Amino acid sequence: MKTILLTITLALTSFFLSAQTSTEDTSETISEGTTITVTVILRGTGGHVMFGLHNESTFMKEPLEGTSNEIKDGKSIVTFKNIKPGTYGIMVVHDKNDNKRMDFEPSGMPKEAYGMSNNSINMGPPQFNDAKFEVSDTPVDIEIKL
Repeated sequence: MKTILLTITLALTSFFLSAQTSTEDTSETISEGTTITVTVILRGTGGHVMFGLHNESTFMKEPLEGTSNEIKDGKSIVTFKNIKPGTYGIMVVHDKNDNKRMDFEPSGMPKEAYGMSNNSINMGPPQFNDAKFEVSDTPVDIEIKL
């Protein structure tokens, strides 16, 4: 159990530390791609929501594109633009204390709410297969509940 918690802690910390930087990989974006609009529904208030767009090779690592947004009326919405067709996953965290990272209990359990596309709930580290969705040439709208 400690190994699973340690794995989750290390993987999520790595993801959320890099989620604030927006990186552009030309193999994953094109000037005439589509958009992915992500709406996060929150129960909590305060802070910001950090968003990370991933493919299978970047999942639980540095995102292809990362950003954050404020919370208004229990929601936080961002749009990733110029996204090339393919298979992606979204990871989000409610950075309640605005320290730009995910906080953990001494036991390794997350203190802040997090989620992923498809709203999958895992008893271990998040898996790309649970979060993946297809992007074609039409805009995608995703809702994630925390």
